[in-house]
This record gives sequence, C-alpha cells and structure tokens, in this order.
Amino acid sequence: MLQQQTIQQPASFSGIGLHSGNKVGMTFQPAPPGAGIRFKRVDLDGAPEIEAKIENVSETNRSTTISKGNIKIHTVEHLLSTFAGLGVDNLIVELDSNEPPIADGSAREYARMIHNAGIVPQAAHREVFTLAEPISLALGDSNYSLIPHDRLRITCTSADKGGRFTQYYSLDITPESWEKEISSARTFCFFEEIEFLIKNGLIKGGSLENAVVIREDAILTNEPLRYNEEFVRHKILDILGDLFLLGRPFVGHIIAIKPSHAANCEITRHLAAMLNKVAVAKQSFTPPAPQPKAADPKEVAAPEPLTPGEGAMSIDEVMKFLPHRYPFLMVDRVLSSAGNKIAALKNVTINEPFFQGHFPGHPIMPGVLQLEAIAQVAGILMLKTAENFGKVAYFMSAENVKWRSPVRPGDCLVIEVELTKVRGKIGKAKGVCLVNSSVVSEADVTFMLVDP
Repeated sequence: MLQQQTIQQPASFSGIGLHSGNKVGMTFQPAPPGAGIRFKRVDLDGAPEIEAKIENVSETNRSTTISKGNIKIHTVEHLLSTFAGLGVDNLIVELDSNEPPIADGSAREYARMIHNAGIVPQAAHREVFTLAEPISLALGDSNYSLIPHDRLRITCTSADKGGRFTQYYSLDITPESWEKEISSARTFCFFEEIEFLIKNGLIKGGSLENAVVIREDAILTNEPLRYNEEFVRHKILDILGDLFLLGRPFVGHIIAIKPSHAANCEITRHLAAMLNKVAVAKQSFTPPAPQPKAADPKEVAAPEPLTPGEGAMSIDEVMKFLPHRYPFLMVDRVLSSAGNKIAALKNVTINEPFFQGHFPGHPIMPGVLQLEAIAQVAGILMLKTAENFGKVAYFMSAENVKWRSPVRPGDCLVIEVELTKVRGKIGKAKGVCLVNSSVVSEADVTFMLVDP
C-alpha cells in the first residue's frame, strides 16, 4: 500500500517566467495529507490558493494555465511533471508573481529543489487511478490511445506540421527513470513560430538560456542537446505534468502522437469524468454506514448546556439582522458575540426539508448549507454595527473549504466565525462548524454589504 508524500522542509528558487517575463520568487512548502498540490499567490491580498486540478485549467496555448476567478498561474506543467515524476502528492507552491520561474526550460532545477527539501512519507494512503479499458482521443493533429497496463508507461511521437525533427521515445515512468531520462529535456520552439508567439504576448522571458530554437535544419542552443531525442522527451515531460492535474497517479500505457497541452488536458478531463463516474457508482451501490447502536440513556452523560454569553441573540433578534427566512435561515440563535468573533447555533432536526432528498434512509445535512451557515453568521457580525444595520450581506466566494464529518438529525451545529479583514463594504472571515466540539466543516468566506 503506497503512502502519500510531501517534502520535509521548504525550498526556494527565483528567476523569470517564460511567457510573462516577470521576475518571480518561488518557495515549496510542505502540506498535510490530502491537500494535493496548491499554488499560492503570496503577492496578492489574502494570498489566494489555486488547486492543481483539471477543472481549474483555463488556457492551454503553448503552456497550461490554471485559474480561480481572476487569479491565474501560467506554465504549471513543468512543476507538476516534477511532482508526478518524483512522487510528491502534497505541497504548496508559493509564488510572488503569476508564473513559476522557467529556470533552464526543463524540470532539472525543480528536481534539485525537491531533493534539497527531502521527501517524506505521510500517514495516508495514496489513491491511484488504474485504467480498466482502452480509450482513444483525437484533437486536431494530436492522437492518443490509452490501454491498460500494470504501471505508467508513455510512448510518444513528436513532429512539426512539416514532419521535421520527427522523434520517438517510450519509457516506463519511475522516479529514477523520470529524473535520468526526462527531467533535463528543455522546452523548444520553431523559429517561424517566434513572431506569432511575441505578437500574442508570449515568451517575453524566452531566450537560448531557457529554450531550444529550431531554424530550418539548424538547432540554436547555448549548449549541446542533452539527449538525442530531447524534443520528444520534453513532450513526455509535458504530458506527465498535464496528466497530474487528474489529482492522483495514473496507471496505464499512454501512446501519444503529436501531443499538445490542449489535447493533454482534454484526455485528462476524460479520465477525470471516468473517475467521477466510478465514485458516483460506488456511492450509489454502497449501503449507508450503519448507525451506531443507541446506548442505554442511563449510561450516557447529558451534554453540557450551551449557555449564552456576551452579545447573545435570540432568534427574534437574529431575524432583525438577517433577511433569510424558512427554509433558508441557518441560524437559530447567537451564543456570543464580541469584537471580531461570534458563535451561533443551528439545531439540526429531522424536520429540515432538505432531508427528504439528502438522503432518504440516510439523512445528512448538505455541506453547502453548512457553508451558508458560516456566511450567515459572518454577516451578522458585520451587520450588528450601527453603520451597517439594515444592509444585506451578499455571499461572494469561499476558499479552503473542507468537509470533515457528516452532520445528522439531532446534532447541534455550533458555528464559530472570526472576521479577519474589512475593507469598505467587503468583509473576509474564517469560519468553522462544530458538533460536540469536533470540527465538521470549515471555510474562508468573502461577502459584500449592500443596501436592500
């Protein structure tokens, strides 16, 4: 059984972005099990994070870009190939610009960073997607065939539209083979593409220090080619990085002809859809977990009463601040409120209308309604000031959302919120939901106050 892995300590590197040309500092930070790979823009307000997931891919023109709202990270594929190749599951990539430093155009420097940081196992199982049936994809000039295999193997043929510099390479991917045979392969382009790339605002940081240029039959480079098949090996590096957006290691044989980032991401979307179908089917055919046997009431200690504290509010007072009404009012009373902190209560009963369909015979409070409860309680905290009384709090966004345990009928959901930032009409808050003092969900929320 394979374990998830992260790094032992931070590692940093600085340089310029290939396409943006921006100076950028980058630091790898360890991350807990299940966190995945996250890119963190430390130069922006609130240091927003973007998960390296296929659903966050927004552009695939000459590189792979992920985004969340209007926040973007360009050219993530070389970094992701490093994490995939060396078996790093959980890590935070801190950036002070919108693109990682390109280094020498390969993944060699990133591999050095990982080795300097050290790889450590974690106490969590690594989920792997093993291909069970053949699939194929054609997109433009790109063609892919994926067939079941007992390990990850990539077979690739690359060439330009004129068939120049056609190269073929095939390799079983292991940490050792990736580092020796793939990691040092540099990015490349054809000379006649350069004008188009510049006109489209790309390769602003490109040079022979970080790319190989092919001009007719000549190869322009500041050093000899590192491999005889350096171009197709770099294509394999890109495939592995884009495939890592699946969110878990892939086991199967990928045969790719003239791959591109757009096609790499399309095949990854297809695999993600297959993975989702398996998850839905598993949920549909798995019987609900048995409910714990009721204990003798004489043997169960009564829970401590939730006594009101400073700033407590009854439901009548809560309804003066919140416009929500049945069935969407997620706060029964405020337990305490002082300064930038507030605690409130939601009694979860079987009479909640959402339990009719979520799920019959196995009622669970939807996670999004716990998120709504956090937002409503955060709204109360801002609306209770004199200058904001009578306004309406609009829920704008949620980040770092985690649902940890199911909430069932009979639970008392305690919602604790801390207001972390206020700028004009915009507020940011950190909230957690608890049952019996255990965290069941958490999120960072942003909302706006407007006149009704």
